[in-house]
Amino acid sequence: MKRIFLALLFTGSLTTAAMAQSAQYQDAMAKQTADLDSSSTFTPDGLQQKSNTFERIADAEKVQWLPYYYAAYMQVMQAFTLKDKSQIDPLADKAEANLDKADALSPKNSEIACVRSLVATARLTVDPMSRGMKYGAEAASQLEQAKGLNPENPRVYLLQGQSLLFTPEQFGGSKAKAKTTFELALEKFAAFKPESNIAPHWGEAYTRKLLEAAQK
Repeated sequence: MKRIFLALLFTGSLTTAAMAQSAQYQDAMAKQTADLDSSSTFTPDGLQQKSNTFERIADAEKVQWLPYYYAAYMQVMQAFTLKDKSQIDPLADKAEANLDKADALSPKNSEIACVRSLVATARLTVDPMSRGMKYGAEAASQLEQAKGLNPENPRVYLLQGQSLLFTPEQFGGSKAKAKTTFELALEKFAAFKPESNIAPHWGEAYTRKLLEAAQK
């Protein structure tokens, strides 16, 4: 009887600890993801701090895909802010490593494919002339995969519209096509319901800014 009581007590302690850890994780993630549409976040220092924090959360949890995903997202967005092109590939490598960990925990995930597309785009910016064909195709392929996995994901259409907006017309870009794609993205954002308050929800404010640019 004593053994049974001790076993129940031990099991109960583990459950309480797990619940406390889960609450701590949720709180930490909610705090870090609340401002991902804020311009103050998208500075080199702000992005670096965010990626470091998400990596610490990921290392503490190890079984949650979202911290790895967000760390990668912060790293690739930081890559886009860099003037020194030689620093982009190392950041892209870090982002890909985190995405691989996220993918192992949540395979066939539309959100992860979207960020992989951003990683390919970041690599392309190092030298568009020599890398355009390889990484442009990879970025587009990742978005098609993301769409196939979840055609209601608004970030797919945001990123497709962004590509259309910033690609020269002779290579398939078009402000008119970008405008139509951004409008579709906003329709998807209006209908989109994140799975939780810490699930990916970024991009709507940025879509509106890009739509304005496409209309000029």
